[in-house]
Amino acid sequence: MKIIKKLGLTLFIIGLVIFTSLIFIGKYELTESTFDSYVKSRGFKSELFIDDIQKNVVGKTYSNQFELSSDITSALENANETYKKEQQWDKVIWDKPHSLSYSLIKPSAKGIVVDNQGLFFFLTFGLGIIGALMFIIPDVVLLGPPGIKNNGIYQSKATNRGWIGYLAFIYLVSFYILLYFYADYIVNLVYLVDPISKSLSGNAASQWFLYGFLYCTVMVVMGIRMFIKYRHNKYQVIRTASVLFFQIAFAFLIPEILVRFNMPYFDFKNAWPLDYDFFFDWNIKSLINSGTLGIFMLVWGTIFSIIIIPIVVYFYGKRWYCSWVCGCGGLAETLGDPYRQLSDKSMKAWKIERYLIHSVLVFAIIMTAMTLYTYFTGVDSLFGIKTYDLQFYYGFLIGSIFSGVIGTGFYPVMGNRVWCRFGCPLAAYMGIVQRFKSRFRITTNGGQCISCGNCSTYCEQGIDVRAYAQKGQNIVRASCVGCGVCSAVCPRGVLKLENGPEEGRIQENPTLLGNDIDLMKMLKDK
Repeated sequence: MKIIKKLGLTLFIIGLVIFTSLIFIGKYELTESTFDSYVKSRGFKSELFIDDIQKNVVGKTYSNQFELSSDITSALENANETYKKEQQWDKVIWDKPHSLSYSLIKPSAKGIVVDNQGLFFFLTFGLGIIGALMFIIPDVVLLGPPGIKNNGIYQSKATNRGWIGYLAFIYLVSFYILLYFYADYIVNLVYLVDPISKSLSGNAASQWFLYGFLYCTVMVVMGIRMFIKYRHNKYQVIRTASVLFFQIAFAFLIPEILVRFNMPYFDFKNAWPLDYDFFFDWNIKSLINSGTLGIFMLVWGTIFSIIIIPIVVYFYGKRWYCSWVCGCGGLAETLGDPYRQLSDKSMKAWKIERYLIHSVLVFAIIMTAMTLYTYFTGVDSLFGIKTYDLQFYYGFLIGSIFSGVIGTGFYPVMGNRVWCRFGCPLAAYMGIVQRFKSRFRITTNGGQCISCGNCSTYCEQGIDVRAYAQKGQNIVRASCVGCGVCSAVCPRGVLKLENGPEEGRIQENPTLLGNDIDLMKMLKDK
């Protein structure tokens, strides 16, 4: 079995190396017909940009996309700078440089990857999947009887901020930076999934389709690992199956199929304020212009976010969404499971968490309010602040950097719920309901607790579960996502996830933390 695991790891690494190397393979040539077609579709009036590209880029063969991207972005920036100085605003191209560059580079790609998409799909995704499964599945035999143990998580270089963990951290962060800001550098990777995209939506793949497919693939492979690891716990098996279903069906397949029928791309399980651009004017107009189904999507999204979510949180806590439905939570629970013990349990982290996540929620509410004000009044600013600027900075800082680069890239160094714990505005919104008006709680039996610490170790939200368990105190925290792993790893059955009457949910003599303990000692001395 160990030989199979080593062979699987080797195949996975080979697939990963080939996947990464595709960024540096291929040739690129922008044809005049491709460029003319793109200019007409975009309605560009920038003669300087068009002339520069036609003279210096069109027809030229590039050995890599980096040089082609540099020439395109330089031409765009030079032309825009000139027109802005002359205040010819109608000729300025407002597209992001690397986004425009991607649209021209992808149809310009030539060479071995473009001509052999199926082969390279197997050499990357195929070897990666086969290798990962060969590494994971033998654990059924090697682990012995079902159950959770320490399993060396604090000795492994991969799961305790060792050099393997830091390599994974660097790789993930680098990938997200390329995905969000330099998509023109990864066009060969996008070509790998072109056939799949065309079969679903009828359109060529974009970097976001690549991400969606990769997202689902990783969740399935690591979901199998979850099934094996937590096979003794029915709750974990069912909720893992649930997040896989909702991610693959509602976040990936259904939206792509809707596009094939000329309907808006729409994820029915997504909700504001996590889906922060739901109330943006372009989205509202797009949904309204799509007829009856589009209007239903708009109404459904509004009712789902404002009415349905808090009602269900009241009865079942935020776990129904964060641990059973949400794609962000799904990736955290599957890909991020090996890193869950890295979540900071300190008082300092808890204070940062509370201030930061609620600040993001306030930011989202203000931005949305200004967006709706702009939409209904036609005014583009309020109190001297432009709505577009607020949308841009939220999208850049929260939508890209926080939720993507940090939220997932930092799994190997900060644990698997970085975004959910410190940044997700929807988690903050549901957390407020859960903390003050909900029937959900985790009950504890202090008499059975042996203080092994498994519960606190594996809490991905940084909650010191053992402190509650030792006192037999109900766990009622805004941050708890009800993943149930604390209960699954408890050797004595001390912890239970329950939905019951509100009375008695928050008990007297609550668990005291940090400075609160010092304060109580002072009062007692007096």
